[in-house]
Amino acid sequence: MTAPPSAPHVVRLGAVASTQAVAFALAAEGALDRTVVVAEHQTAGRGRRGRAWADVPGASLLASIVVRPRLAQALLPAVSLTTAVAVAEALGAVTGLAPRLKWPNDVLVGGRKIAGILVESRLDPAPLLVVGVGVNLAQTSFPPSLEARATSVRRETGRGVERDALLGAVLAAFDAWRARLEREGFGPVRARWLALADTVGRRVTVDGLEGAAVGLDADGALLVDDGAAVRRVTAGELTEIGGEHAARR
Repeated sequence: MTAPPSAPHVVRLGAVASTQAVAFALAAEGALDRTVVVAEHQTAGRGRRGRAWADVPGASLLASIVVRPRLAQALLPAVSLTTAVAVAEALGAVTGLAPRLKWPNDVLVGGRKIAGILVESRLDPAPLLVVGVGVNLAQTSFPPSLEARATSVRRETGRGVERDALLGAVLAAFDAWRARLEREGFGPVRARWLALADTVGRRVTVDGLEGAAVGLDADGALLVDDGAAVRRVTAGELTEIGGEHAARR
């Protein structure tokens, strides 16, 4: 019988430039696998594709996890989708909401983004990942550019959520799904991601390609049917433009 993992080491900070940067710095100093950096506020938070991640002090869960992976290099991209599944499950368990997933790793409620995930890597001298999680908890409004696309736990439920309770649930779910990924490969994660997917079954555009999102390939690539063929999309900025109609694969 395998012993349960020990509790992660959590580093709690006030305002920082970026929890990702702090986590990488700690890792360079020898921080152990599953070291977690949590901050009240980021002054230079970052998201996917070089975007800034803006937050109101104290209104979000902002965490970065040091991961020293025990995976083949080909499976490292699956950590992003694995984290999305874990965050969606934890958020649903703690809040009663029904989160859905937008490829590759946004977490939505009611079609609006409630959480985002950023996985950054360093491969030399040994593989290292830092998994960043940002969840909107207490915001009641957003900048005009985000108002139609973002939401928070408070906006969806009318009440707050205990940040440490959600953090604990996220870390437990991440540990469990990471263990399955390491033990069983991507198959179980892929199946669960598809069960939670908002993207699959919708018409989408992604980096100039338009078509119906019909599934995930065995490595996590999005499968898009553009009418001529089913194309693999491994990265890009995705926009959902239509209702559900495509078959899942």
